[in-house]
Amino acid sequence: MSPRLLWNYWVPQVPDKETKATMGTENTPGGKASRDPQDVRPSVFHNIKLFVLCHSLLQLAQLMISGYLKSSISTVEKRFGLSSQTSGLLASFNEVGNTALIVFVSYFGSRVHRPRMIGYGAILVALAGLLMTLPHFISEPYRYDSTSPEDMPQDFKASLCLPTTSAPASAPSNGNCSSYTETQHLSVVGIMFVAQTLLGVGGVPIQPFGISYIDDFAHNSNSPLYLGILFAVTMMGPGLAFGLGSLMLRLYVDINQMPEGGISLTIKDPRWVGAWWLGFLIAAGAVALAAIPYFFFPKEMPKEKRELQFRRKVLAVTDSPARKGKESPSKQSPGESTKKQDGLVQIAPNLTVIQFIKVFPRVLLQTLRHPIFLLVVLSQVCLSSMAAGMATFLPKFLERQFSITASYANLLIGCLSFPSVIVGIVVGGVLVKRLHLGPVGCGALCLLGMLLCLFFSLPLFFIGCSSHQIAGITHQTSAHPGLELFPSCMEACSCPLDGFNPVCDPSTRVEYITPCHAGCSSRVVQDALDKSQVFYTNCSCVVEGNPVLAGSCDSTCSHLVVPFLLLVSLGSALACLTHTPSFMLILRGVKKEDKTLAVGIQFMFLRILAWMPSPVIHGSAIDTTCVHWALSCGRRAVCRYYNNDLLRNRFIGLQFFFKTGSVICFALVLAVLRQQDKEARTKESRSSPAVEQQLLVSGPGKKPEDSRV
Repeated sequence: MSPRLLWNYWVPQVPDKETKATMGTENTPGGKASRDPQDVRPSVFHNIKLFVLCHSLLQLAQLMISGYLKSSISTVEKRFGLSSQTSGLLASFNEVGNTALIVFVSYFGSRVHRPRMIGYGAILVALAGLLMTLPHFISEPYRYDSTSPEDMPQDFKASLCLPTTSAPASAPSNGNCSSYTETQHLSVVGIMFVAQTLLGVGGVPIQPFGISYIDDFAHNSNSPLYLGILFAVTMMGPGLAFGLGSLMLRLYVDINQMPEGGISLTIKDPRWVGAWWLGFLIAAGAVALAAIPYFFFPKEMPKEKRELQFRRKVLAVTDSPARKGKESPSKQSPGESTKKQDGLVQIAPNLTVIQFIKVFPRVLLQTLRHPIFLLVVLSQVCLSSMAAGMATFLPKFLERQFSITASYANLLIGCLSFPSVIVGIVVGGVLVKRLHLGPVGCGALCLLGMLLCLFFSLPLFFIGCSSHQIAGITHQTSAHPGLELFPSCMEACSCPLDGFNPVCDPSTRVEYITPCHAGCSSRVVQDALDKSQVFYTNCSCVVEGNPVLAGSCDSTCSHLVVPFLLLVSLGSALACLTHTPSFMLILRGVKKEDKTLAVGIQFMFLRILAWMPSPVIHGSAIDTTCVHWALSCGRRAVCRYYNNDLLRNRFIGLQFFFKTGSVICFALVLAVLRQQDKEARTKESRSSPAVEQQLLVSGPGKKPEDSRV
C-alpha cells in the first residue's frame, strides 16, 4: 500500500470513509487490513446480518405505531367527538404523505446515504408519534358526565329526575360553547391530522431503502432468506399494535391527572375512555431506539462473500437438479444485457428531478398496457380496500355488534386475525414453490382462494346481535307502546337534552339514556368485595317502579363474537393465499427491466385507490346506521347508538362487494393467461416444422438465427 493511499485510509475526514473497510485487504496477511483501535468499534456495523436485525426491529416498531391508531379508533372518537367518517379520514392521512413522496425513492435511491435516510425517517416517525399524544395534554380533562357542574362529582345529581326548582344548574347543549372551545377542538383535530401525515412521510425511506441496501450487500443466495426474515418479523407489528391497544385501553384516559375521589366508571361502561395516548408514547420510544444504529452504518459495506452454511446444505440436497437445469437459460448475449439498462429505474440516476417527473407518466402508461399487470393490480386494490376497512373499523364493529369492551376486541383481533394473515401468506408462498406453479397455476390459486373467501363470508351476514330497545330512540310499539321521546312520566323532570348516563331495566331489558329519562330520583351504591354496583331507584317510567342498573344492557349474544371472528380470520387467511402468487404474476407480467418500477407503481396504486379512500368509505357507511348522535356546540359529534342489524349488513356487505370485485379480476386474469398460453402453444407448433426444415437446408453444422421461441 502506498504512503499516500495509507494516509487517505487513516484520515477520518476523507469523503470515502464509509468504504474504507474495503480498502487494503488484498495485500495484508490473511486478507485483513490492519486497523486503528478507534476503527474497531465502528467495524461492527459493517455487517449485513446486523443490519437485517436492526431493520426488522425498526419496521416492527414502525408498523406498531402505524397500526396503533386503528386499535383505538373508537376511543379517539369518544374522546374528541368525531364521526366514523372523520376518524376514517384521519386513519387514511397516514398514506397521504407516503404516497406523495414514494415515487421519488427510485430517483434518490442511489444518490443518498441510505442508512442515515432511514434513521432520519425513523426519527420523524417517532416525533409524529409524540405529536399524536399532544391533544391529550392540551385538552381539558375528560368529563364523562357533561351535565354535572365542574365543582360537583360526576354522575351525582345532574342526571337524576329532580324538579326544575331543585335541579343543579346545568348548562344547555350550547351553553359552554365559545369561539375558544371551537378553536381548541379544531386545533386538536388538526394536530392529529398533521401527525398522521408526518407518520407517512417518515415511513417513506424505511422499507424501500432497507430492502435495496440488504439486496446490494448480502450474498446473492442469502438475500431472499434475509428478506423473508425481515417480512416475517415485520408482519408481527400490527398484531403487537392491537395487543398494546388492548393493554392501554384498560387504563383510564386521565391516569396522569385523576380527579379527586376517583371515578365511578367501569371498563364496561359505554362512556369509558382508555389511555389511548399512552400507546403512542411507548411505540414512539421503540421507534426512536430502533433508529439509533442507522447513524453508524456505512453508506456502502463489503458485499457478503459467504453463503450461509445451513442454507448451502439444504440447497445441495433439494435444489441441485433444479439449479442445474436453470443454468443454461440464464446465459444472455451482450445485446440482451444491454437492453436491461433501458428501464426507468436504471436510467433514473442519470436524470434530473425535472426530467424524472417528465418521463414518469409515459413509463407509467407503458406499464399499464400490460393486461395481466393491470388486472392483478385492480384485484389487489379490491383486496386492500377490504383489508383497510377491516383493519380500521373491525374493533369498533365488534364493540358495537356484540357489546364487548374495546380492550377485549383488540385482544381477540391481535390473537386471531393477524396470525391468520401471516399463515395465509406463508402457505401461499409454500404452495407456489412446492407445486412449481407457473402463471396459469398462480392465477388459478388466486381465484380459488378468493372464491373460498367469498363463500365463508356469507355466514357473517347472519351472525350478530340485534339492537336492544332504547327508550325514546328505538320504537317497538308492540312490546312497550308508552315509550316516547318524552313520556308523561318524566314531565316533571328537568332532563338535560345532551346527557348520557345510560341505565338498564333488567326485567324488560329496556335501556334509558339517563336515570332522569327513566324518572329515577335517587341513587344507591351497593358495595361488594371486588366492586361496587350502582342502582337508581324511585323510577316513575319503569314498570312497577323497579330499580335500574347503571350502564348499558348486556347483550344476550356476546358469545357469538368468537365464532364470528374465527370466520373472519379464516376468510383473511384464504384471501392472503393470493399474496405471493399475485406478486409473481406482476413480476412475470412485465418486462424484466421494468419489474422494479412495476412494483413501485403497484404500491402507489394500492395507496391511492385503496388505503386512502377505503377507511373513509367504511366510516361513511357506518355513520349511515347511527340512530342517536351526541351534539357538541350544535354539531354532530360521536354516535351513541347504532342500528346493529343495519350496521352488520352494510359493513359486511361492503366487504363482500370488494371480495366480489377481486374474484372477477382474478377470473379475467386466468382467462387472459389461458388465452396467452393457447396462443403460445399454437405459435410453437407452427414454428416447429419451419425450424426442422431450416436445419435440414443449412446442414448439421449450422443453427438457425431465430430458433428461440
